[in-house]
Amino acid sequence: MLKSPSHNILVDSCVGNHKTHPDDPEWHGRSDTRFLSALAAAGLTTADVDYVLCTHLHADHIGWNTRLQDGRWVPTFANAQYLMPRADEELQRGRDSDTYKESILPVIEAGQTELVLEGHRLGDCITLIPTPGHTPGHVSVRIESGGKTALITGDALHTTAQCQHPEWHFKYDHDAESAVTSRISLLEQAAESGCLVLGHHFALPSLGRVSAAGNAFKWEDLD
Repeated sequence: MLKSPSHNILVDSCVGNHKTHPDDPEWHGRSDTRFLSALAAAGLTTADVDYVLCTHLHADHIGWNTRLQDGRWVPTFANAQYLMPRADEELQRGRDSDTYKESILPVIEAGQTELVLEGHRLGDCITLIPTPGHTPGHVSVRIESGGKTALITGDALHTTAQCQHPEWHFKYDHDAESAVTSRISLLEQAAESGCLVLGHHFALPSLGRVSAAGNAFKWEDLD
C-alpha cells in the first residue's frame, strides 16, 4: 500500500477469495482473511482505497479486485479507480477466461477502470515504468518523494537470484526475451540510482538495494 499526500494506492491485489482456479488447488475457491486483515493492520478499510494500480493482469495479482456479493462479482474497493495496462486488458479480454470474467470485467462494467499506457503518472510521485515481457503491458512502479526514489518490480523479477542471472526465464513469461531486456533495464536503473527496491515475489523482507557486479547485479537486503 502506498500513501501519497492525497491518496491511498494499492499496488496489486493478490489471489482473492472464491475465484476459479481448477488447475491450482491452493488458489481455487480460496477463502481466508489474510489480505483484508493486512489492509486493516495498515489502518485502512476497503472504502479508503483511492486507486488500485495493477502492474499486470495475472490471476495472483488481481484477485481482490472483486469480491463475491449475493452471487455477483463486485469491485472490492467501491471508491477506487482501477488502473490496468491496456495491452493486458486486450489480451485477457480475447481469452475470455474465468479470471477476466471474475476479476476484470466486473470492474470495467462498474465504470471504475482506466486503461493506461506506460509512462502514466499518478500525481507527482508515481510513474508507471514499461517492463513488458512477463505480460505485454507489464509495468513496474517508480515512486519519487522527498528527494528519494523506490521501485516496485511487479513480476519483472520473481527472485533475487535474477539479479545475478537476469537471463533466467520464468515459465509464465509471455515473451521471455522481452522480459530479460526489461529486467536488465530495471536493474540498471536501480543500480545507478541506488534506490530502494521492493520485489513482489521476493522472500521477506522483500526490500533491498541493487548494485552493479560486473555483467550482473548484486542484491542486498535492507537491514
